[in-house]
Amino acid sequence: MITEDGRFAYEAAGDPDATPLIFLHGIGGAARAWRQQLARFSTQFRAIAWDMPGYGKSAPLASVSIAALADALQQFIEQLGATTPILVGHSIGGMIVQKWLAQSPKLARAIVLAQTSPAFGKADGDWQKSFIAARLGPLDRGETMKSLAPSLVKELVGDDPDPKGMELARECMASVPEASYRAMMLALMGFDQRSTLRDISVPTLLLSGSGDNNAPAPMMAKTATFIPSAEYVELAGVGHLANLERPDAFDEALGRFLNSVATKT
Repeated sequence: MITEDGRFAYEAAGDPDATPLIFLHGIGGAARAWRQQLARFSTQFRAIAWDMPGYGKSAPLASVSIAALADALQQFIEQLGATTPILVGHSIGGMIVQKWLAQSPKLARAIVLAQTSPAFGKADGDWQKSFIAARLGPLDRGETMKSLAPSLVKELVGDDPDPKGMELARECMASVPEASYRAMMLALMGFDQRSTLRDISVPTLLLSGSGDNNAPAPMMAKTATFIPSAEYVELAGVGHLANLERPDAFDEALGRFLNSVATKT
């Protein structure tokens, strides 16, 4: 589906009048990475997954930053008429949610920060520079997203991942436009929302994987201590792609949180 303004492609399932539950994928993802979740949660919610700007049939942004992506998210929400949504942000999707929430603190019913971070650190830091170089270097040397997809996905996942989920993860990674992948990687540089964590006033779930090297579980556990209404769940043996690696475990953790939110409101 495409929004009326033609800017955003998305997939959706469930009653259009139900509470909106919006899924935001990571740098190597796509709306279709959330299909199991759309099917699972469409009985209770209007489950929606966007293709991030520059992905799928979504129009790219003129200039990519986390702030610009958060503005795009707000425009997407307005296009759908998705008032008071619950947002599930994975990786960079979780960074977009944090930025959006800082700008619009009263507009969410609840949020889930899945395998993400409140900061990427200094743009000129050695770790940050080596992180970007490791990911963009192969493209600079003539590799393609399609040729890199199998190794990129393998590096991200933990123990015994679901074979179908891995196939979908490789498909999503292979289909990311190189220009979008580069732009999103560079958008991480300098991201820092640590100072706004204490202002998050909606029910919040932080979901980590014990084997995630990109958003390490100890960092996420510490992040949870700064958010007043946060709940922290760690999935054992899971790497960075929990909803594809262990979809049932991911859905169970998410379902418990969503039920608790429904009970509270």
